[in-house]
Order: sequence, then structure tokens, then C-alpha cells
Amino acid sequence: MSLAQWSLHRTFQSGELNAADFARIAKSEFGLDAVEYVNGFYREKGTDQGFWKEMLQKSQDHGVKNLLIMVDEEGDLGNLNDTESQKAVENHFKWVDAAKILGCHSIRVNAFGEGAKDEVRKAMVQSLGKLCSYAAESDIHVLIENHGLYSSDPFWIKSIIEELNAPNLGTLPDFGNWCLSAKWGSTQADDCAEVFDRYEGVRTLLPFAKGVSAKSYSFDEKGEQTKIDYGKMLGIVKESGFEGYIDIEYEGMQQTEPEGIRLTKQLIERIWETL
Repeated sequence: MSLAQWSLHRTFQSGELNAADFARIAKSEFGLDAVEYVNGFYREKGTDQGFWKEMLQKSQDHGVKNLLIMVDEEGDLGNLNDTESQKAVENHFKWVDAAKILGCHSIRVNAFGEGAKDEVRKAMVQSLGKLCSYAAESDIHVLIENHGLYSSDPFWIKSIIEELNAPNLGTLPDFGNWCLSAKWGSTQADDCAEVFDRYEGVRTLLPFAKGVSAKSYSFDEKGEQTKIDYGKMLGIVKESGFEGYIDIEYEGMQQTEPEGIRLTKQLIERIWETL
């Protein structure tokens, strides 16, 4: 298992914890020795190679493996305007470079764009082709996550991957982001107008997966997830033959972030032993 940095986003945003200490926190506080970074906590450091070398040293000092960088808010790769989509592609380059320095295997991107579904798909194929070519030079994979709107249709994502057929293009299936009618795709609240079946969605994306995001929301008194059947979901992951990391991404509000992380870790461990 690994720890997604978003699990502590409120704590980092408040300044209670320093994002530069993420590797240490994952290991010392939660006993996890692999991490996924979120670029939003390092906006001003994107091109600072010295900073990323320091971050690599910190992770090595604590015996923590860096897996990927989740990249948000760098422009829509599916923008129908060629100039804007090219700008978005180039905005991602610095995170590929940072991932390379950290020793990550991937960056995670979003498949967003405004327009007709097939037109946005065509734009995504074009943009991802350019980004994957750049990333391949550093042996970095580019992973698409289901994150709302068109990207929460796994068959749409699958069609992009199959058409482009780039060896370093894959997926990061998320247990929770299956809202087709809202950006970011959260299904934490019961306010999504159109939701894709999360179990079918994860099953469809797993053949292309380089990681799995175990999204968690609220827990009941027995330590079970109230929104997601973890037994069913982890069974799907196990049956697929997936052998990578399952990253803990607590996003709930009822428990504190540290408590939510620990409860997610315990739930995964308990269920996995029975599969």
C-alpha cells in the first residue's frame, strides 16, 4: 500500500503540516513506505530541480518509494483549441521532469475538455500522443484517472488508450470518482445526477492500470466504508491480477484525515487477507 498526498490535503492547506515532509509523514505516522504526490502543493517548485533532488533525498532517508505525481490545473489536454491544448501539454512537461528526478514511474493527468464527447476524445488522443512522446524519453508513464465528466466513462478512456496505443499510456482507476455530470467526479455526497457503476468502471480500467486509488469516504462503527463495498472492489482488483500499489486516498469529512487514513489501511489489510 501507499499514501496519496490528497489524503492530507486539508492539513497541508492549513499549514499544520509541511508538504515537503510528506515522505517522512507517510512512514513515521502511518507506516507506509510509498507515496503519490499532488502537484498543487508544489506549484512554485515545478521547475526547481534542486528542490526535487532534495525531496528525493528526504524520501531515501526515510526508506520511502516515490511512485507518481498527480497533476491538476495545468490546462485541459482535451481543449479543442490547438493553441490551448499545446500549452496544456507543455505545462505538464515540468511534472514529467520532476517525476523523473524523484524516481517515480508515472504522472497522473486529467482527461478534461469542453465540447462534444468525440471531439474531446480526438483532442485527448492528439495531446496525449505528444505528452507520452516527451515522457517516454524519461521512461515515465502517463496515467489517466477517472475524474468526472467524460473521464468517468471507462469505455471512453479505454478507446483513447487503444487508439493511441502508446506503451507508456495507462490508467489510475479510482474507487470513488464516477460522477459523469460533474468535474472531479466525486460520489461522496448523494448529489450526482449521473453515476457510472464504480465496480464495472474499475474492472474496465484495470487492464491498463499502473496504480489503483483506494478512495475512501466515511466509516461506520464496524470500520466499513458506507459508500463503497470494499470487499467487492478489492476482489475485482485481486481477480484482475494487478500487482502494483494500492494507494490510500481518504477524502471523507466525518473522521479526521489521520484517522481516515488508518481506518482505510486497516480495512484493506483485513479484507485482502480473506481474498
